[in-house]
Amino acid sequence: MVQPKTLLLVALLSLAATSQARRPADQPGNFDYYAVALSWSPSYCATRNDPDQCATGRRLGFVLHGLWPQYERGYPENCSTEKLPRHVKDQYSSLFPSERLAEHEWKKHGSCSGLDPAGYFILSGKLKNQVAIPRAFQQPTSPVRVSYGEFVQAFKAANPQMQQYSVLPFCAAGGRYLREVHVCYDKRGASRSCSEGQVKRSYSSCRQETFVLQNVR
Repeated sequence: MVQPKTLLLVALLSLAATSQARRPADQPGNFDYYAVALSWSPSYCATRNDPDQCATGRRLGFVLHGLWPQYERGYPENCSTEKLPRHVKDQYSSLFPSERLAEHEWKKHGSCSGLDPAGYFILSGKLKNQVAIPRAFQQPTSPVRVSYGEFVQAFKAANPQMQQYSVLPFCAAGGRYLREVHVCYDKRGASRSCSEGQVKRSYSSCRQETFVLQNVR
């Protein structure tokens, strides 16, 4: 007689195989939309001693974390072994707060875009620059406390073309501090809603009644 534990194991393995089969292969260009991830530099620098990004007097606010191809459920990563040429990294180094980050973003995310390195960084800069940062969040000299709804509405007021659920804050320290914001675009560069899973993760991340944008330094 087959033991219940054995039947359960078989069922779990079957479910895992089905889930894997339904996931798109991580191949360049095979994804559903883009998320522009903009890190709030003061939060990053509060826990890290990164001389490239956190040197005194840099006064960085939102910085480009990356342009991330996304599935409706999950995301692809490390889709090819194509290297980032030195001349491309040098040409587009100002997009990111550090050279190391540019290398990481190309390897993990850019390789899944279906674009060559230069094309990926050109699009990264274009979509980053499409996002107008609300004035109150640009370079605050003192901490800014906002609710989830106030934060999203400020971005939509500064970017009237943005679709519903296209701007998602993500928080750190149990929802007390802003960590970054994701802004979602379709493959043509038009605003679109982020996936349902991303929306849920955003709400879960910023679960406090309000959160704080730490001031720049």
